[in-house]
Amino acid sequence: MAKMNIKRGDKVKVLSGKDKGVEGNVMRAYPQTMRVTVEKVNVVTKAMRPTQANPQGGLSHMEAPIHVSNVALVCPKCNKATRVGVKRDGGKKIRVCKKCGAEID
Repeated sequence: MAKMNIKRGDKVKVLSGKDKGVEGNVMRAYPQTMRVTVEKVNVVTKAMRPTQANPQGGLSHMEAPIHVSNVALVCPKCNKATRVGVKRDGGKKIRVCKKCGAEID
């Protein structure tokens, strides 16, 4: 199984789809299915049944996961969408920007 280079809290840019070009933070990552949920991206409408907590019911707007190949990490230093490289520092792996070489973590 391939490893995801994007984690929760990272700022990403959407590369394709209906929200192409939008930047947002990753709210949740799903490594098993290679998907991420990005705030204000891929917003879907879900019909909610009335419950005791929500007696009115109705329509709810929520973000749906998108595939990790459709997003690119935004480097905090150069502020551009980039691929992620890995540099070893002792026994630790550190994510680095492929464009400017800055450490991401």
